[in-house]
Amino acid sequence: MNKITTLFKIKYPIIQGGMIWNSGYKLASAVSNSGGLGLIGAGSMYPEVLREHIQKCKKATSKPFGVNVPMLYPNIEEILKIIVDEGVKIVFTSAGNPKTWTSYLKEKGIIVVHVVSSSTFALKAQEAGVDAIVAEGFEAGGHNGREETTTLTLIPMVKEKIKIPLIAAGGIATGRAMLATMILGADGVQVGSRFAASVESSAHENFKNAILNVKEGDTQVTLKELAPVRLIKNKFYQDVQHLYEKCPTKEELSQLLGRARAKRGMFEGDLVEGELEIGQIAGVIHEIKPVNAIIEEMIADFQAAKVELIQFDF
Repeated sequence: MNKITTLFKIKYPIIQGGMIWNSGYKLASAVSNSGGLGLIGAGSMYPEVLREHIQKCKKATSKPFGVNVPMLYPNIEEILKIIVDEGVKIVFTSAGNPKTWTSYLKEKGIIVVHVVSSSTFALKAQEAGVDAIVAEGFEAGGHNGREETTTLTLIPMVKEKIKIPLIAAGGIATGRAMLATMILGADGVQVGSRFAASVESSAHENFKNAILNVKEGDTQVTLKELAPVRLIKNKFYQDVQHLYEKCPTKEELSQLLGRARAKRGMFEGDLVEGELEIGQIAGVIHEIKPVNAIIEEMIADFQAAKVELIQFDF
């Protein structure tokens, strides 16, 4: 038995990342219906919009699904109340101190998972009482850790420190990558970029097509003074780099970033002035596919790689 499939009562140890502007109920329910764990991304939703997505997800799937909640969310109390009221059984938290809300959620019978970028934070999350850890490497798209630790090195270091189930994230879009991280000690994987480029993703078609055009070196982490984020190198990214040449203050960076820049890029499809968050692994994504096809392909790839691995003889 696998620790992750047992914990969440799912068929495959594949979790869909709760990506802002990508992870609505259509994506979450499709992943859950295909044997993985779908997550609604609360980070880009007003409280009542989240409630609507949870209710629609319950109608679209009878399988387990969860909600991803950034702890820095301004309406965090209202968001968590909605999650409890709507009977959501799984919550992934990120971008904040897990001690703040883990006990509250656990008391309500909710499984809590926290996303970290270092073994230090993994230990703190374990001490806070979470049920599992997502360790996300520097390859990942969107908001990232300051430590710049890659998935290949992060997973064994976190595995060495914790006793609870471990989910690998960052740079995972294939079954082979899934097998590699599990060999390193992960019990399952969280997949973001591959699902962003799916039929059911709520992202704009312009953004989905932009993902297909990403090549090696086309993304980079920037805005570390505010919150590190991996972006496609479009005009907005270049504007940020030009501003860095003038040694800007945090206020000047915030002013350039402005408001709703991510929504503008990923949800509204402005590929020039929008913030386009995607992982390095986008370089191997060449087609927008339905979720069920993506998961079937990952599992087939995983099984084939496992057979090949057994054939190695040293």
